[in-house]
Amino acid sequence: MGAWLCFEDEAGQGLRPPKGRTWGRRGHTPLVQVTAAGTRRISIAGLVCTRPDHSPRLIYRTHIHRGRKGEKKGFKEADYARLLDAAHQQLGAPIVLVWDNLNSHVSAAMHRLIAARSWLTVYQLPPYAPELNPVEAVWSHMKRSLANLAKRTIEQLARIVKNRLKRMQYRPGLLDGFIAKTGLDFEPPEDHDVDLHHP
Repeated sequence: MGAWLCFEDEAGQGLRPPKGRTWGRRGHTPLVQVTAAGTRRISIAGLVCTRPDHSPRLIYRTHIHRGRKGEKKGFKEADYARLLDAAHQQLGAPIVLVWDNLNSHVSAAMHRLIAARSWLTVYQLPPYAPELNPVEAVWSHMKRSLANLAKRTIEQLARIVKNRLKRMQYRPGLLDGFIAKTGLDFEPPEDHDVDLHHP
């Protein structure tokens, strides 16, 4: 098909940072005051894309929820479609998408958006199988780098998150590691291994 195989997943982060280890004087636990009131949070939808003889790619979009009344909290079907359209334009080839069974991934509206894109083929991951999705490793790596950082505003957090993700975009070896961690075999079968003659 000449397509890119793209895995998709979402993550979110509020102003309360993930906990991490640090150095401190014996008997004096370091304490960092953070602003964590309210429901302000950044949501991220990301794609890890792989194709034989190409470096892997990380493509993502962010959405900031400031806790205002009536404001959408995360990604909707149209947002996923825009992410996939942008990926298709950047990759310049068909996409085989693999993602989980989130409600907005399997909704009637999403099925219509998928059907309208002839270059897009979609497969669902088995339920409860995050270990098969390399994007999960992207989120884990990103959140480890946010440990113990005190952010005062959601805009500051968004800048840091984008900075961390941009760094990963320029490290194809790291993305290869995330893909390898799934244990999935992405090599196409050899022609001589395929039995085309059936008795």
